[in-house]
Amino acid sequence: MFLAGLGEELWKKFLPKYLESLGATVAAVGLFGTAEDFFDAIYQYPGGWLADHWGRRRAFLTFLTAAIVGYVIYLSSPTWPYLFLGLAFVMSWQAMGSPAIFATIGDALPKERRAMGFTIQSMLKRIPMVISPLIGGAMIGALGLQRGIRTGLVVTLALAGLAVALLFSLRLPVAPRDTVKMSGVWSSFHPTLKRLLVSDIVIRTCEGMADIFVVLYVTNVSGITIPRYGILVAIQLATAILIYLPSAKVADRVGRKPFVIATFFCFALFPVAVILSRGFSGLIFAFVIGGLREIGEPSRKAMIVDFAERQLRARTVGLYYLVRSLSITPASAIGGLLWKMRPEVPFVAAGIIGLVGTLLFAVSVEEQHAG
Repeated sequence: MFLAGLGEELWKKFLPKYLESLGATVAAVGLFGTAEDFFDAIYQYPGGWLADHWGRRRAFLTFLTAAIVGYVIYLSSPTWPYLFLGLAFVMSWQAMGSPAIFATIGDALPKERRAMGFTIQSMLKRIPMVISPLIGGAMIGALGLQRGIRTGLVVTLALAGLAVALLFSLRLPVAPRDTVKMSGVWSSFHPTLKRLLVSDIVIRTCEGMADIFVVLYVTNVSGITIPRYGILVAIQLATAILIYLPSAKVADRVGRKPFVIATFFCFALFPVAVILSRGFSGLIFAFVIGGLREIGEPSRKAMIVDFAERQLRARTVGLYYLVRSLSITPASAIGGLLWKMRPEVPFVAAGIIGLVGTLLFAVSVEEQHAG
């Protein structure tokens, strides 16, 4: 996971600009974000099913190999529509692999240690998000946008190849097979898990409506260079990493609900903070708020695994994210349409939606079920 992320984050945050350089309009960029959410949705449950039936290691190997095919398509794309084909493969690792990672942590740790387990997983996932955008932004500054991103893709292929070699050394248990269908997995959902899912859908609609346009707003409207945008991304992720351990320790003592509320509130605040920022120093503050969105993410992930039955663990995670991602699929496309009115409009709309999601979670999930 660390090696694949180290490569992907060299260019991932700059993909909207890459699409733009290949001739894509803002509407097409929004459609790309919608396609990403769509693949993230439809791949989740199959990923969980394969992880439960094939075993975690075989599933990981399959998903990463598919992603490598996608990197090659990105690298060789002459025009922007090819990136949609590449996305279909690249999302295999991110979307299909997610239930397997959740289930592996759930298999390995007891309930009282899972929040800390997800904290470590989140840190290992996000350290590349701090380092790689800085390197990727510098490469783009030195080599130009297209050449810089393609150089990053070559590095990604090398790191992914190393990750495949390491995956062969994993020895993970294979769960006994069963005949439970998707409807049976849904029936196993705890009522609190369903309420968490509804709140999460609203919050991720907020995120999907604005996040893919942040790089365009910051560079095109605020006039910040791509290398300096890479610095902002690094600040955002460094903030997330710094808060993970202390927040996880406190959550184990006082409960998870306050931290999930704080996460959801920061999701609402971030897009508004971006458009209210004046200059680079103001954007630093906004991206610190963006980093604080992670303060309760390990607690939220632990809640999902806690409510999953052991033999259905990967499929429960997969179905949760299938429903969530499918529900928010239109968000980026709607954001692209709102951008045409004024660039600030999707960010304001996202902030309002985020506040609704925060209040919904606060009033619908009881503390005794969140801890």
